[in-house]
Amino acid sequence: MRIELRPDGRTIEVERGTPLRDVLYAYGVEFPCGGRGRCKRCRIRVVEGELAVTPEEEAILTPAERAQGWRLACRSLAEERVTLQVEQFQLPILADDSIFDFEPRPGFGVAVDLGTTTVVAQLVNLSSGRVMACDTALNPQAAYGSDIMSRTQLGCEYEGRRKLTAVVRQGIGTLVGRVIATAGLDGDVVDRVVVVGNTVMHHLFCGLDMKPLAAVPFESDADGLYEFSSSDLHWEVAGNPVVRFLPCLGGFVGSDLLAGILATRMHESAALVVLVDLGTNGEIVVGNAERMLCASTAAGPAFEAGGIAMGMRATTGAIDQVSVVGGGLRCHTIGDAAPRGICGSGLVDAVAAGLELGWIEPSGRMERGRTILDLCSPVHLTQGDVRQLQLAKAAISAGIRILMKRWGAGAEQVPRVKLAGAFGNYVSRESARRIGLIDFPEESVDPIGNTALLGAKLALFAKDAAACEYPDVLRRVEHLSLASDPSFQEIFVGETRFPD
Repeated sequence: MRIELRPDGRTIEVERGTPLRDVLYAYGVEFPCGGRGRCKRCRIRVVEGELAVTPEEEAILTPAERAQGWRLACRSLAEERVTLQVEQFQLPILADDSIFDFEPRPGFGVAVDLGTTTVVAQLVNLSSGRVMACDTALNPQAAYGSDIMSRTQLGCEYEGRRKLTAVVRQGIGTLVGRVIATAGLDGDVVDRVVVVGNTVMHHLFCGLDMKPLAAVPFESDADGLYEFSSSDLHWEVAGNPVVRFLPCLGGFVGSDLLAGILATRMHESAALVVLVDLGTNGEIVVGNAERMLCASTAAGPAFEAGGIAMGMRATTGAIDQVSVVGGGLRCHTIGDAAPRGICGSGLVDAVAAGLELGWIEPSGRMERGRTILDLCSPVHLTQGDVRQLQLAKAAISAGIRILMKRWGAGAEQVPRVKLAGAFGNYVSRESARRIGLIDFPEESVDPIGNTALLGAKLALFAKDAAACEYPDVLRRVEHLSLASDPSFQEIFVGETRFPD
C-alpha cells in the first residue's frame, strides 16, 4: 500500500494491513500513551483516500474531528492507498566530540548510547581515537510508549518484551551498519560494539525478564555484563563483531551511569563529585576515588514533558526557553516555529518565571483566581502541570540530599556538580536552582553532555570482556535503595515546596 505524506511529499510503501504506528513514528508522529488510543496526540489527517473509523476513535475524537478527516495513527492500518497530513519535526540529539585519553589498539569499534528516546552510534578508530562516523535515530520502542514506565509495563508481558527487544535490536543493528557504510570501511575491520543504557534499556536489549523491575524492591539479579555475537542479534555486519552491553550499577542505576563515572573520571577524583542524570528515572552518584554511593529515584516523565497537558518532545515548535521580560513572559521555540507545546527545559523555565512574577506560590499553587499560566498562545500550563514538576524535582533533590547525608558531606564540600544527558545539557542552571531542583551554586554546576556515549567509547579500548566490567569501579560503588530509607518520605514531602 502506498502512503503519501504531506507537506514534505514523501511516499512510503508498506504491506497491506501494516499498523501506521509502526511506520509513522520516524515522521514526527508521537505516541505518548504507547498506542493505546487514550491520549489523542498521534492525530493524523486523511487528505485523500480512506481510513476506517475504529470504536476507539469514535470515543476519543469528536464528530467534527472525524468529519474533517482526523484519525489516530495508533488505531489505523494501511488497507488502501492514502494521503496523510503529517508534520516533519527536527529532533536535536546529543552526540559527543570530546577529546579523551586512551591506549591505542588496532581496529575499529562502535559505541552506542541507547536512550529511552534517542539512540546515538559512533564509529571509532581505535588506533587514533578519532570518530570516523556518527549517526542518530529515535528509539523505535517509543512507538509503544514514550516513557520508560510504559515500556516496563509492556515488557512484563512475554509478547510485549519480545516485541520491544526485537525492534531495538533491529534499530541499533541498522545504525551500526550505517556508520560502517558512512566511514567507507570494508571487510571485518570492526571487531567490537559497546552499548550502554539505563536498566530498562539494558534488560529489553538483552531480552531479560522485566518483572523484577516492576515490583518492590525493584532489583534484578540479571543486571551484569552481557555479550553477544552480531549474528546472535541477526545483524548483517562483516566479521561478526562481538556486542557487549555494559553492566548496571544496581536497581534502576544503569550502565549509562557507569559510563558517566568513566567519562568524568570521578573514580579518580580526590574531591567529592555529584553526577546527576535527569530523566524519567533520575540517576545520582555521589563520591570520589575513595568510594561512591549511587541511587535512582522515580522522577516521573515531567522532565521529558510527559504527563504535561501540552507537553511534547524537544522538537520543532516546542517551547524550550521562557524568560521574564518587562513583567511578562518571553518564549523561545525550537526552530523558531509556531508554538505547539512545551518540552522539559521550557517547563522548568516557565515555572521558575512564574515563581519570580508571583504567579505561582512557593506551595506550588497558582495565585488566587488563576487556573492556567498562559505562555505563548495556544500553549499554557495547568495547575496539574506545576504539581507534576514539583513531584519530579522533589524526587531528585531528596535523592541528592539523602546520598549527601549518607556520605557525610554538605553542599559547600562539593566543588563540582555534573549534569549528564540531554535534559541536563539544555536545562537552565538558574531555573533549576530557582525551583529547588539543584540546590548548589550555579557556578559549581556543569552541563557535561553525553557522558554515556563518551564512557562507551572508552570501553571500546578494554582488552577483554572482564575489563569491560570495570571491577575496580564496581567494587567502590554502593547502591542504595531510597525507598527503604526511613527519612526519604519526610525529605521528599519537604522538597515538593519551591524555594521562597
